[in-house]
Amino acid sequence: MEPHEPDLTAVPVTAVLAALADEVRLQIVRALAEGGETACGTLDFGVSKATRSHHLRVLREAGLTRTRAAGTSRYVRLRRDELEKIYPGLLDAVLTPRPPA
Repeated sequence: MEPHEPDLTAVPVTAVLAALADEVRLQIVRALAEGGETACGTLDFGVSKATRSHHLRVLREAGLTRTRAAGTSRYVRLRRDELEKIYPGLLDAVLTPRPPA
């Protein structure tokens, strides 16, 4: 059974921003932006498997990622093109490093 992925037109920008407000989720988004589709089990940011699953679920439910199953593995990728259509420039703004204040 494939996990629920919302239609992005139904996702408020506040839900997207809330998902990106967590440092671990932001690290996941950065890794996906740099590396493309990735096996969920290979994303290791110093958190437990359960915590990683939670963060991936939050990103998926906020419309930021797509998950596909292949056998016993799950792969995740950013919905970059879709996000760009609905929220132009948002991902680029979040992913661009800012100098310290």
